[in-house]
Amino acid sequence: MGVVFSCLDGPGPVICSRLPDIPPNPLMQCREVCSLNLSDRCAFIRTNLDCHSDGGYLDYLEGIFCCFSYPLLPLVITLYVLWLLYLFLILGVTAAKFFCPNLSAISTTLGLSHNVAGVTFLAFGNGAPDIFSALVAFSDSRTAGLAFGALFGAGVLVTTVVAGGIAILQPFLAASRPFLRDIVFYMVAVFLTFLTLYVGHVTLSWALGYLGFYLFYVLTVVLCTCFYRWQRRKALVYSTPGTPELLSDSEDLPVELMLLLTVPVVDPDKEDRNWTRPLNCLHLLTSPLLCVLTLQSGAYGIYEIGGVFPVWALVVIAGTALAAVTFSVTSNSEIPRFHWLFAFLGFLTSALWINAAATEVVNLLRSLGVVFRLSNTVLGLTLLAWGNSIGDAFSDLTLARQGYPRMAFSACFGGIIFNILVGVGLGCLLQISRGHPEVKVESDGLLVWVLAGALGLSLVFSLISVPVQCFQLGKAYGSCLLLFYLGFLVVALLTEFGVIHLKSV
Repeated sequence: MGVVFSCLDGPGPVICSRLPDIPPNPLMQCREVCSLNLSDRCAFIRTNLDCHSDGGYLDYLEGIFCCFSYPLLPLVITLYVLWLLYLFLILGVTAAKFFCPNLSAISTTLGLSHNVAGVTFLAFGNGAPDIFSALVAFSDSRTAGLAFGALFGAGVLVTTVVAGGIAILQPFLAASRPFLRDIVFYMVAVFLTFLTLYVGHVTLSWALGYLGFYLFYVLTVVLCTCFYRWQRRKALVYSTPGTPELLSDSEDLPVELMLLLTVPVVDPDKEDRNWTRPLNCLHLLTSPLLCVLTLQSGAYGIYEIGGVFPVWALVVIAGTALAAVTFSVTSNSEIPRFHWLFAFLGFLTSALWINAAATEVVNLLRSLGVVFRLSNTVLGLTLLAWGNSIGDAFSDLTLARQGYPRMAFSACFGGIIFNILVGVGLGCLLQISRGHPEVKVESDGLLVWVLAGALGLSLVFSLISVPVQCFQLGKAYGSCLLLFYLGFLVVALLTEFGVIHLKSV
């Protein structure tokens, strides 16, 4: 604590007496911890409400300020960054190899067309990291800026860097009607979010409006597909982004092995539909156990029934019994009739894996923001947006190299509509359903407006320049988009560090 003295100045000598140590104000922002003395920081982190996270398994701020001495701070930050990269790997691999295939199997089981599945289930699968990160961030008004930063940041990244990279790698003729439709819908979605930031809160009707607008977009896609069914198949499936291959099998093997033991995958394209009797029976034990240990960061799993018997033990007993029964009534060579149910179990388990990893990502990024005194918005538009968009970027650029630049370019605008509308709408709706009359949206000053403006400008630029070029896109268009993104990053960082600011009146 800082030492405070009270001095009395009278006719005689000045008399100073030491006053009791005054603790830091518990209502101070957590970012102010670095302005305190080293000896005060741990107590501040433990007592300040703004430093506490509602979910997650690890307390990253306590690890930085309480578990390690200050000279070891660079080592701790390095370990945190490596852990962050591993979390992004978990997000990407889970979404690409477990979440998306199960969603595809569910859509096949339900008999959905490729177009409806593309703008619903598959869009959810490819946007899962962004969506779950947004849901976690919206659960706390302090990290809402992280959600807006990530959604806007990913939008700017995909519509400039990825779209520009496609045009540079493989010049092509863009599909006019799908492009115009998607970019107009996306501009309306950005405008709605701009209004949300201006108003500063989201009500139930506003959240439902987001989701309703997305349903209207899905209906428009279906109707347009029916109307233009005579077009080539590439145009019909433009909004179905390819499943991202984040890394090669050899690089993500440790992550995939962990997921393989806990998440069943049903593949309708394989003859055996991915039925493996011993492994699927093991999933009947590990998947429910993982579910109870990840819900509310394990709070339900460790809850003791009657104060004696923990829930996780009951799940182990029930799962073991179910696995034993299933093993006894099935065979290795014949697919059981109920195998399609494993797709729903895999969908739930992989979603909880993604949610758990996204919770840790949001908490870790917020902790790094405290250490470096960065706003949640700048963390969202850089690290979180880059991490969540790497799969989409890799898959779209790979599609372009393989000779499908039109499909990849259309996916740049079609996929992110889902992310922003469902990310904001569903995230706020879940908060309202927990008893909050409305969701407060605290913007991080000028930076969030710079971010929203940059996204709007990039869309306006494409809306004007693409038709002017008669939808023939090449290296000039791609280079302009890349330069736009670099300029945006420079302006955003200068705004974050106060070089660019509004003059006070």
